[in-house]
Amino acid sequence: MELVRNIVAKGGSLSKSKVLSPSLQRISLNNEFRCQYSNGASKQGAARNTSEENVMNIFDRNAKRLQKERSAMDPDVALYDYIKEEVGFRLSERILDIKRKFGKVVELGCSRGYVSKHILSSSVEELIMCDMSPTHLQQAVGPEEAVKCSRMVVDEENLPFEPNSVDMFVSNLSLHWVNDLPGTFAQINKCLKNDGCFLASIFGGDTLFELRCSLQLAELERQGGLAAHISPFADVRDIGGLLQRAQFTMLTIDTDEIVINYPSMFEVMWDVKGMGENNAARNRKLSIPRDTLMAAAAIYENMYGNDNGKDGCRAVPASFQVYYLLGWKPDASQPKPKPRGSGQVSLKDLHQLDEIMKKHGEIQLENDENVKK
Repeated sequence: MELVRNIVAKGGSLSKSKVLSPSLQRISLNNEFRCQYSNGASKQGAARNTSEENVMNIFDRNAKRLQKERSAMDPDVALYDYIKEEVGFRLSERILDIKRKFGKVVELGCSRGYVSKHILSSSVEELIMCDMSPTHLQQAVGPEEAVKCSRMVVDEENLPFEPNSVDMFVSNLSLHWVNDLPGTFAQINKCLKNDGCFLASIFGGDTLFELRCSLQLAELERQGGLAAHISPFADVRDIGGLLQRAQFTMLTIDTDEIVINYPSMFEVMWDVKGMGENNAARNRKLSIPRDTLMAAAAIYENMYGNDNGKDGCRAVPASFQVYYLLGWKPDASQPKPKPRGSGQVSLKDLHQLDEIMKKHGEIQLENDENVKK
């Protein structure tokens, strides 16, 4: 804490690593919760493989459902779709990149149809759109008419699908609100058919780091302590480990970052609320003092402000880090790594690749000539 005070006093700027990281925030949150034990299978959906493990109830799922319902009822709800629209489009492109037609596809957290509107009949035969918010589900834009489509109100923590019944699961910016992420991954894997695909996008740990840093510094100055105003996000290494633990294979995780300029910190907070992405941690503070907010806005502008606003005006950036996840349920038909030691060329010789290929070509040419003789 003393390091933070000294840097601010000297008029310096802070990087992401010089303030409380999302992992430290998660630790501080977890210390205030009691561990609850999940015994046996869920009454709805597939049985979880994590029934004897601790489940940290960090997020208030009911509060998140109400937040999504409230955002969906806003007359201007379409104005706040820009992030999820863009990420949903990028996620749908990844579906088209897979040269396969999937029979039964389930979209978890479909919201207003940011992925489903781009799904084509050449890639999907049947789509089941699922969301915990009935209003969002009602507003969701479906795929083209050739795709058989149905809608279900589903909680991502309790999947109602039979084991080995789904060809593909898709989720767009929804799973970061799940308390038992390992359990949800395990349920998805169990519901997938062999060689089934899991494709998802999820907010990463550096999402809204500018807002987080500004609020932390303002609270340290005005109140002498910190509170959780932004929900914690998972780290890319944690996500990879959880997918492996859920027995997914051929994993691919890539990171993207979207930076948007706003007139001030207050527009950032207003748009995040309009997206239905406001804080849903159980120990969240329901209000922030006015002087703390004004101090945070000043810190935000001073540390991160730029001249990239409309008509050259001052603006503040907000970063949205997105992880794209791709995993497959194991199947005998999938490619497998060769046995250790079966390689004929050492990786140390990669810098001599041209010479090796040339030499190999000469040997092959000699063999062909001997065969002709």
